[in-house]
Amino acid sequence: MIREELIEQIESLRRIMISVGMSKGFTSTETIRLSKTLDELLNQWTVSL
Repeated sequence: MIREELIEQIESLRRIMISVGMSKGFTSTETIRLSKTLDELLNQWTVSL
């Protein structure tokens, strides 16, 4: 994956996660799932540096 695409995915998922967290709660199953996916993307970003 190209780093620019990875950054776009990270930013998009971060916005979605915050929105879901605000509406469903930060400990909801969906928010936690999104957070884990975001963690995976951030790990990929770190490895790409």
